[in-house]
Order: sequence, then C-alpha cells, then structure tokens
Amino acid sequence: MNKDIRWQQRFINFNKVFNQLAKFIKHEELNEMEEQGLIKAFEYTYELSWKTLQDLLRDKGYHQIAGPKPVIEQSFQDGYISNGKGWMRMHQSRNLASHTYDEKTAAEIIKGIRSEYFPLLQDFMTRLNEEKSNYQKSLFDE
Repeated sequence: MNKDIRWQQRFINFNKVFNQLAKFIKHEELNEMEEQGLIKAFEYTYELSWKTLQDLLRDKGYHQIAGPKPVIEQSFQDGYISNGKGWMRMHQSRNLASHTYDEKTAAEIIKGIRSEYFPLLQDFMTRLNEEKSNYQKSLFDE
C-alpha cells in the first residue's frame, strides 16, 4: 500500500513552526521586535495548519475543497477542529497580520494569539496526532 501521506509530511512542518510559536508564548513581556516575531510565527503556524487540514481532507476524498474558509468549515463539520468560529476569527487575524505596522492592530492580534488562537492550534495538534496514530494503526491491520 503506497498511500499519499502528504498531510502527515506537512504536519511535521506544522509541528516545527508551532514549537517556534510556543517559545514566543512562554514569554509574557515582548519587545517590539519580539512582538513582530510572534505575529510572524503565528502567520506561519496558521498557514500550515489549514494547509495540513486541506491535505488531510483530500486524503479523505474531499478533492474539491480548497482555500482556508472551505477547509475550516469542512474540518469543523468532520470534527478535526472543535471551534469553527474561533478558527474563522484566527483566519481574519491572519489576514490583518500584514497590517502589523499599526500598533493597535498588532496588539489585538497578539491578544488573540495568546488567549484563543494558540489554544486552538494546540487542540488541532493533539487531534491530528490522534489521527496520525489511528492511520498508522490501520496500516498494521491490513
């Protein structure tokens, strides 16, 4: 059996950027440069999260679903993410992240990352680790 496991390969990269984001989250006080780094790490982590989900959905047969919003909606329906509205807010913040020269916008994004998005991404990581484990078990059953 030679099944495409692209989502698992992308998930490895997600874990790397998630760990970078976690390093920023551990620090309560960040200077302006570190805040920019936190936002950039969030951007990378978010991008890899929805792209990993897109690959997972394709592996499950959803070949027509593409782009962050449809992927988030289907992933919520299928139980890969638990808070669809939170993920939509995360998507909006990601789109605003290019405006981080605006201190107020940057502060709001950072607040969202710390209070809501990081926990959502943590839950996502846990859920996909379970999915990966189940996938590997099913390979041994065949």
